[in-house]
Amino acid sequence: MSYPHDETAGRAEPYRGPIEVLGPEEPLRAEFADQRPRGRRIPLLPLILFLATCYTTSNVGNQMFGNAILYSAPLLLTLLCHEFGHYLQAKRYHVPASLPYFIPIPSPPLGTMGAVIGMRGGSWNRKELFDIGITGPLAGLVPALIFCVIGLQQSEIVPLARPGDGAGLVLGQPLLFKWIAYGVFGPLPAGKTIDFGPLAYAGWVGMFITALNLMPVSQLDGGHVIYALLRKRAHVVTSTLLVAAVLGMLWTQNYQWVLMLALIMLIGPNHPPTADDNVPLGTPRIILGWLTLAFVIIGFTPTPFQF
Repeated sequence: MSYPHDETAGRAEPYRGPIEVLGPEEPLRAEFADQRPRGRRIPLLPLILFLATCYTTSNVGNQMFGNAILYSAPLLLTLLCHEFGHYLQAKRYHVPASLPYFIPIPSPPLGTMGAVIGMRGGSWNRKELFDIGITGPLAGLVPALIFCVIGLQQSEIVPLARPGDGAGLVLGQPLLFKWIAYGVFGPLPAGKTIDFGPLAYAGWVGMFITALNLMPVSQLDGGHVIYALLRKRAHVVTSTLLVAAVLGMLWTQNYQWVLMLALIMLIGPNHPPTADDNVPLGTPRIILGWLTLAFVIIGFTPTPFQF
């Protein structure tokens, strides 16, 4: 998730590029302030947050599966691929970018809210926004799918828990995950379900995070992509989706998304313009953009967790 890093609020200036952050901007500003020509510095904050996330995800792996590494390592690798997809693409366009800031959560079911990268640029254009925005989800999706396939092969078919038996955490399954499971197990017998192993769960989390980031709203990666494709016309799509999301949440009484929707409203639902919205994308990028956004349909589930 990202939003513009604007140090000149109140003045009309061209879009200065996204900053992928869920929390305060101060750590990012501190890191950018340290980008003066001097000796190499150890990026302590990214390192501390990464180590903390190693601990929290390992703790979740231990609590849920009795195996820290088989959950923590693949999930962290997926997040690293995602964030370094953004990072390397930003470096390609000479956009200053921080190392990933991981976000540890000390308890199940995930152990992390993902990772973010701080970026700023003075001359972003439409094509650069598209490339940096889309590369992260695509880079993270590759290991997530691999872990889903291998993890499901290591999972087991077990009897479906009956109501009142204490089924524990039940995961919503996106269409793509169901298709992969069908390819591995075939049709499940009546009264049976899949008991996810830690690697399959890490793949599921990676798929879910990718689909969530590709929602075409605000400063999510999907918001960057849809704006690059449609420019200011993307605001109609964003507004329609947000209204539909709020109405759907109220209709189904599925309030897992209250915090997420509130955060999007706080940051701003619409994407700001780039420094040059008229740079052409070309047919290959346009096709890739729409195909990538379509992943949300098969990779997202509106009810990820049921306890």
